[in-house]
Amino acid sequence: MEWYLKVMRDNYANFNGRARRKEYWMFSLFYFLFLMVAGIIGALLMTALNSEAGVGIFGFLMFIGVLAHLVPGLAVTVRRLHDTGKSGWLYLLAFIPYIGSLIIFIFTVMDGEKGENKWGPDPKA
Repeated sequence: MEWYLKVMRDNYANFNGRARRKEYWMFSLFYFLFLMVAGIIGALLMTALNSEAGVGIFGFLMFIGVLAHLVPGLAVTVRRLHDTGKSGWLYLLAFIPYIGSLIIFIFTVMDGEKGENKWGPDPKA
């Protein structure tokens, strides 16, 4: 949870520097859990209220949640790419259907460069 809070609170829109694999994947895990909890709450709202009101409330809550995580998600991914020695602009590869997301996934799983690179000191050190 501390890694998620570090991204959301300390590095909300920080596109500079480097992010460890642990920081990236812990943020991704807690964001996924947030979406799952929101989905369960949405399903409960749709059954408890009439379906139109439940869908409206659920859609609004999901929109706010995704919007709140958009910038930090982009920022932590760019910092993760920096840690592997790649430019953050490579994140645009995600727009290539099918293969682009796979390439970004592979980059985020790779170990970071040892020592200092042009985006800053090694976060593991």
